[in-house]
Amino acid sequence: MARVLIVDDSPTEVHVLKTLLEKNGHEVGVAESGEEGILVAKEMLPDIVLMDVVMPGMNGFQATRQLSQQEETADTPVIIVTTKDQETDKVWAKRQGAVDYIVKPVQEKALMDALKRALTD
Repeated sequence: MARVLIVDDSPTEVHVLKTLLEKNGHEVGVAESGEEGILVAKEMLPDIVLMDVVMPGMNGFQATRQLSQQEETADTPVIIVTTKDQETDKVWAKRQGAVDYIVKPVQEKALMDALKRALTD
């Protein structure tokens, strides 16, 4: 299946997402910050990135913007996965280059549907 990079500073959220993804046959990489996410994405070259927003240092919006602007990762779809549920956050995420937006707590079907959409577009 797909190689997925999870960028999230919460060990609990990483565990939940990783478990769901691996159960569905995906290979998973993890980064704990926006800065680390950019570095790991350049090394791993994932098929897709799941990006939290609220992280220390560089937030997920900033990291998404950088990924979408860098040659090696410009074509890698980013799905924002966050507790932030405001319409303005969703609009801002798309402007930074995100292809989709999922609100935590993540439901397995919603996550798998979003992955399928992002990987077939």
